[in-house]
Amino acid sequence: MSRCRMLSPFRRREATPPPAANAAASPVEGLATLLLRQGLCDQVALDRARRVAAETGQRLDAVLLQLGQVTERALAEAFAALLGLPLATPADYPAEPVLPERLPARFLRGSRALPLGETADGALLVALADPLDPFVGQAIALATGLRVQPLVAVPIELEAGFERLYADSAEAGAEAAPGEAASEDDAERLKDLASEAPVIRLVNQLIHRAVESRASDIHVEPFEDRLRVRFRHDGVLQEVASPPKGLSAAIVSRIKIMARLDIAQRRLPQDGRIKLAVRGQEVDFRVSTVPALHGEAVVLRVLDRTAVAFDYATLGLAPAIVRRLGAALEHPNGVVLVTGPTGSGKTTTLYTALLGLNQVTRKVITIEDPVEYQLAGINQIQVRPQIGLDFAALLRAILRQDPDVIMVGEIRDVETARIAAQAALTGHLVLSTVHTNSAAATITRLRDMGLEDYLLASVLRGVLAQRLVRRLCVACRRAEVAPPALVAHYRLAERAAGQPVRFWHAVGCAQCRNTGYRGRMAIAEFLQPDAALERLVFARAEEAEIERAALAAGMVPMLEAGLDAVLAGETSLEEVLRITRAEPV
Repeated sequence: MSRCRMLSPFRRREATPPPAANAAASPVEGLATLLLRQGLCDQVALDRARRVAAETGQRLDAVLLQLGQVTERALAEAFAALLGLPLATPADYPAEPVLPERLPARFLRGSRALPLGETADGALLVALADPLDPFVGQAIALATGLRVQPLVAVPIELEAGFERLYADSAEAGAEAAPGEAASEDDAERLKDLASEAPVIRLVNQLIHRAVESRASDIHVEPFEDRLRVRFRHDGVLQEVASPPKGLSAAIVSRIKIMARLDIAQRRLPQDGRIKLAVRGQEVDFRVSTVPALHGEAVVLRVLDRTAVAFDYATLGLAPAIVRRLGAALEHPNGVVLVTGPTGSGKTTTLYTALLGLNQVTRKVITIEDPVEYQLAGINQIQVRPQIGLDFAALLRAILRQDPDVIMVGEIRDVETARIAAQAALTGHLVLSTVHTNSAAATITRLRDMGLEDYLLASVLRGVLAQRLVRRLCVACRRAEVAPPALVAHYRLAERAAGQPVRFWHAVGCAQCRNTGYRGRMAIAEFLQPDAALERLVFARAEEAEIERAALAAGMVPMLEAGLDAVLAGETSLEEVLRITRAEPV
């Protein structure tokens, strides 16, 4: 028999095994009361969970977790406080299996229990995911001949510890070679793996952590020696604690099952959607899988309606920009464009504009790829190129629906551009996006697509070019007097109205995940066509000449909008230069 690790006794008091699960009504109700008192759950959510528990026969705490009303950690902490038990931390898990010849890995996995070591007085410390189940502790005591001292485990941490200690016992199996389709037997094996409780909990916890930390994307990337998981916070990817490589196939298969994708097909990209209740709110996830060298890479786009505010002030757009955009949207017809690279907030700005235009007296229709957020009172249509429903085909069709306002997700080709322009000429207000780097470049981009000059000059009402910069965390940002060279280079003294020019810098704290930034805001420039610009369009002027004319007409360039945000302490100069690609001094 191998010796188990000796641990110092915990400072918390020991507790006898908790009551049986089928007699656990009192502890569970005590848990519910505790969650209410701590503000981790409200009465409405609790009543809903009780109804579901009565209908399904599940325990109340399990239902609360499945409905997303509480997190696994909050539930574990509540159990520990209620039962007077210690809470196991990642540092408590041993470096090697404890008593492996007496406690098989299969039994421990099924019991959701993990022995941590032996105390000086001969008790065996055991981390339990379900502290209300007495049979696990009794079985371990009988198998080892030791008195069991239970601890409450956070399930995701227990699973990580188990996979590290018993990696060889994982039933992940070998994946098919890259480029090969899974056989029917292999597909069934993957389905079985993805249906195991530990994998389901692991994926659910991963998704819940992303939503709770306000991540916009989850990236699951298999490599030769590891499985990497990254969250995108405020436009920047950050690596998080990743599951073992052996679970790669099971995790990907679980996500594909949730998104109703074909788990047997691993040679072709697939797209799907998932809808889950997280924190009591319905959250959508857009799922994309692509075959990579060492397995399938998966990206989940988090579409949390509660985390997005369709409001210009919240977006950070300057009041002058909002006024000029609002004036363009007041036209009964024409084309208003929002431009910028992928991830620059174009769709959010258009949704905000649509909500302002959405009235009972107007019919608003959108054509999107994909539909990201559902807007009440607006007809939204999903593009389906595989059956011939592309932007151009749908745009032709909806013109027969007598709309007042049309939003086209993106103008990608000359056919879509021409139909949009013709729709504007026939009395419709058309909103859309184009991928360009500046407002002036949008005009030359449409011209290069093949859109006729007379159409462009006749229908264009305005072009908003924007970027998203990270906001400084107000809890830890630090101000310093700006270097004179930078003040002179960017002519900041005149903006400061005689006051010392200060730059705010990112520091990092617990509230911002030690990044120094928390949230994002938009900086933008708005080009409003006038007679001089129309003449330049007909003269087929280059981008630089069009931009000079727009600046002369009052357009504030994006860099200057960013500098205003820097002086206001909302973001840093480094962030503005990074996003606008301006050259530092």
